[in-house]
Amino acid sequence: MDLLPDLWRQEYWLPPGVTWEDLERLPDSERPRPKDLLIALPLALGFVAVRCVFERFLAPPIARSLGVKNRFQSTAAPSPQLESFYTHRSKQPTQSELANLMVLCGKTQRQVESWFRVRRNQDRPSQTKKFAEAAWRFFFYLSAFIAGLTSLINRPWFWDQRECWRNYPFQPLERAHFWYYMLELGFYGSLLLRISVDVKRKSAKMFNYGAGWRKTCDSLFVVFAVVFLVTRLVIFPSRIIHTTLLLSMEVFEPFAGYYFFNVLLMVLQALHVFWAGLIIRMVCKFFKGKLEKDERSDEESDAEAEEEDKAKEEKMDQGGDCYWEKSKETLNSKLSVLTNSCVLTNLTYHRSSVANREHKAQ
Repeated sequence: MDLLPDLWRQEYWLPPGVTWEDLERLPDSERPRPKDLLIALPLALGFVAVRCVFERFLAPPIARSLGVKNRFQSTAAPSPQLESFYTHRSKQPTQSELANLMVLCGKTQRQVESWFRVRRNQDRPSQTKKFAEAAWRFFFYLSAFIAGLTSLINRPWFWDQRECWRNYPFQPLERAHFWYYMLELGFYGSLLLRISVDVKRKSAKMFNYGAGWRKTCDSLFVVFAVVFLVTRLVIFPSRIIHTTLLLSMEVFEPFAGYYFFNVLLMVLQALHVFWAGLIIRMVCKFFKGKLEKDERSDEESDAEAEEEDKAKEEKMDQGGDCYWEKSKETLNSKLSVLTNSCVLTNLTYHRSSVANREHKAQ
C-alpha cells in the first residue's frame, strides 16, 4: 500500500529544491492535474462517433471521385462442416486436417482447399473500406499538424529551445496546448477502441486504391521518406534530445525523472533509426522499380493474396500433371522394356526347341 505514495515522491519527478506544494502556486486553470486525463475517455468515444459518420457519409463520395472500386468476390458454397471448422478452429487447415475434412464432407482435397481460399477472400476488407480508414487518419493527421503548428509557431520556445526551461517548472499551461494534447490522447484512445476491427493501412495508401493515382502515391511516398528522415534523424536529436539532455542542465541538476524521460527519448530515437533503415531500403527499391510493399507494415491481405493463392493452386495442379506425365512415361518405358524382354525370351526358347527337335530327328 505504501508503494503508490513512494512512486509520486517529489524527489523522483521534480528538480532538487522543488516540491509539489510549490506547483500549487499556479492557478488551477494554468497547471495540469491528474484528473484531467479522464477527459480523454469521452473524447475517445466522440472520435469513434465522428469517424463512423465520416466513413459512412463522407468517405464514399471521395472514394468514387478518386476512382476507387471494389473488386468482385465470389462466395463460398454453403458447407456447415467447413464453416464450423473455419470459424472455430483455423482458416488455413493443415494436411492432416484437410484429410479429415475430406472424409467429413465427401470432397476432394482440391475442392476443400478452394473452399477455404474463397472463404478467406470473403473476410478480406473491400477497397472502399480500406480507403475510408486511410482517409480518416489522413484528414486527422493533417488537421493535427496544422493545429499544432498554429499553436506553436508564434511561441518563443519554438525558435529558441532555452526558453523551454525559463522559470521551470513554474510555467503556466496554455489552454490551446492543453486541448491539443487532450485531443491527441483522445484520438489514440479511439484507435485502441477500434484496434480489433481496423485494417492496418497508411494514410498515403488511399491514393493507391484509386485508378490513375499511382504517380500521386509514388510522389507522396517520396515526400514521406524525406520528411521522416529529416525530422527523425536530424531535427529530433538535434533539437528535442539536445534540449532535454543538455540545455536543461543549465537550469537544474539531474534527478530521477530526468534520467527516466531521457532514456525513453533515446529508445524512441533507436526506433527512428531502425525505421529509417527500412525506409532507405524501400527508397532504393523504389528507384530501382522493385518496390512492392511497405516493409514496416503487415502484408496486404487483398486481391494480391487471392491471386497468390490461385497461383499456388495452379502450380500444384501443374506440378501434379507434370508428375503424372513423368510417371506415365516411366511406366511406358518399363512396359516397353518388359515386352521386349518377353519377346526375346520367347524367340530364344522357340529357336532352342526347334534345334532340339532337329537334333533328335537326325
